[in-house]
Amino acid sequence: MALHRSFSAAAALAASFLACPAFAEEVSGEVFRKASSDMAAEVSQDRAERPAGPPAGVAQARGAPFEKPVFDETWATIGIGAGLVPSYSGSDDMRVFPLPLIVGRVGGIGISPNGPGFNLDLLSAAPPANGPPSTKPSFSFGPAFRFRNDRANQVEDEVVELAEPLDTAFEIGASAGISFPGVLRPGDRLGVSTQVRWDVLGAHDGMLVEPSVSYFTPVGRAASLQLSANAGFVDDSYADYYYSVTPAQSADTGLPEFTADGGLDLLGLVAIGTYDLDGNALNGGFSIYAIGGYSRLQGDGADTPFTSQRGSADQFLAGLGVGYTF
Repeated sequence: MALHRSFSAAAALAASFLACPAFAEEVSGEVFRKASSDMAAEVSQDRAERPAGPPAGVAQARGAPFEKPVFDETWATIGIGAGLVPSYSGSDDMRVFPLPLIVGRVGGIGISPNGPGFNLDLLSAAPPANGPPSTKPSFSFGPAFRFRNDRANQVEDEVVELAEPLDTAFEIGASAGISFPGVLRPGDRLGVSTQVRWDVLGAHDGMLVEPSVSYFTPVGRAASLQLSANAGFVDDSYADYYYSVTPAQSADTGLPEFTADGGLDLLGLVAIGTYDLDGNALNGGFSIYAIGGYSRLQGDGADTPFTSQRGSADQFLAGLGVGYTF
């Protein structure tokens, strides 16, 4: 069914909910990326399962079973949502984070959010108008861009706030993935992907690698569920910038000095559910989304005094959003 493409807006909202803390940066981008790359096969399958056209003399009304799905060569979802996220990577203070949403495909190129940034899928393609659904894996590949403003502003902890604000990073890299249809039941998909990015503004001046695995399944004609397991790896430059406590920061905050090294940075899980408000995900329109997630910082991301003394290695998120697809 084409539910999976409608679901992509939900995952996009998750990417934006998590835009500032580490959970946002490393976990949610991959959730959305696989959702959008898998969607074409779901549309193809739904078309194959439905009759080729309406009976003679029967008018074709909007939302009727024989209507052409909205997800073709060009489509878009726009929306807005709000979520609760940690105020910085390792914080145990939550804050409300508003978010806009735009996702779709234009000119054969898929566009998706990537926290405060975006991804382009150069392999995005509309499903065939007719024929059986493909049983072959589908691929995604393209450039990835992301701003990172962790601890640049809105730090809720009064001690961590005494440390000098960090600069905003701009990370550029690439993402690639593969998705397998019909793994456990008709309409489901299992996706594996990885994203690699480097900071080009000279903030953390480091590299990140973010692998993930996700599973999507439709739940009836209007609803869907996706689960994603994610990991994040960082190099020494990244870890030193965000997790080390310099002598000057120690003097300002009273926290002990700390020197951080790179490695495994986090492990996380995200669950996203979506429901089309008119009961038919094929025809676009309004949908609502719910997102919940948990991750745990690893290595020096958990050991830094910013986390171990002033925050928590356990990171949570929750959010709701509404989108419109056309």
